[in-house]
Amino acid sequence: QVQLVESGGGWVQPGGSLRLSCAASGFTFSSLMMSWYRQAPGKERELVATITGDGGNTNYADSVKGRFTISRDNAKSTVYLQMNSLKPEDTGVYYCKAQWVFRVYWGQGTQVTVSS
Repeated sequence: QVQLVESGGGWVQPGGSLRLSCAASGFTFSSLMMSWYRQAPGKERELVATITGDGGNTNYADSVKGRFTISRDNAKSTVYLQMNSLKPEDTGVYYCKAQWVFRVYWGQGTQVTVSS
């Protein structure tokens, strides 16, 4: 059973930065494709970024390209989301997702609020 624990959320002014972390346990981390999703109030959960097990390939939602960077440290079983130039529309609960074949696991989420 994979367990995921997110951290690093908080309040930041527009233009600021945050780095989210997601620590995984209970599985061989390098076997997992990892993703970050977010859900704004009243909206559906949306994909933000994905990274393959070896970290060699990443993909981003158009809305965050050039501002967010997903990375991973397999030795620490942790995936990160560096968020720069934050905008109010980036506000929401950010979730970490792990996937191995057809098995999917979610973290509990961490709140990110961007406002002045």
